[in-house]
Amino acid sequence: MSSNQPSTTLRDVIGLDSRPPALSDSVLVLIDYQNTYRTGVMALEGADEALAAGARLLQRARAAGIPVIHVINDGGENTPYDIRARIGAISDEAAPAEGETVVVKQFPNAFHLTELEETLTGLGAAPGSGKDLVIGGFMTHMCVSYTVQGAFNLGYRPTVVAETTATRTLTAPDGTVLPATTLQTAALTTITDLFGTVVPTVDALPA
Repeated sequence: MSSNQPSTTLRDVIGLDSRPPALSDSVLVLIDYQNTYRTGVMALEGADEALAAGARLLQRARAAGIPVIHVINDGGENTPYDIRARIGAISDEAAPAEGETVVVKQFPNAFHLTELEETLTGLGAAPGSGKDLVIGGFMTHMCVSYTVQGAFNLGYRPTVVAETTATRTLTAPDGTVLPATTLQTAALTTITDLFGTVVPTVDALPA
């Protein structure tokens, strides 16, 4: 196979449907829209733009009357993930409204040792229910990716809205500096190979 010829995705091989769901038939899960990622050591490239897109997605979900779940990472006191401090709080643009569930996690996969799966079941959105998960948040290569994988492993059909996500520049094991844009693309591509669907923008998500 030519090096510039893309391979068939695992989703295509298995025969999985990659069409995005209608927002009205979904539950919105927003991951780690915390101030953690807007300043200081954990600041992400494009965080403000991604958060603004996430806020638009949140507005659409509220207008559609679908359930919204906010996930927040608790790293403990004196860390950038201290949810008791301003640095670890959910950013104002995506702050939960009254009645919206907040799930606290301590691992990249928001399903691991949390009440997320139980909450979804209680909302009538168990795997196989016909309710899909629409996901946005931080960081693309970490908590977004691992939560999508966790959802897939449980039998959900997760869809990520790409413009609502962001990540940061990292150093690869061989010492190569991997720009945030490259890591972003790689993370989203990994998702689309098997674990879920990716739509580029909020507007690309069917109503």
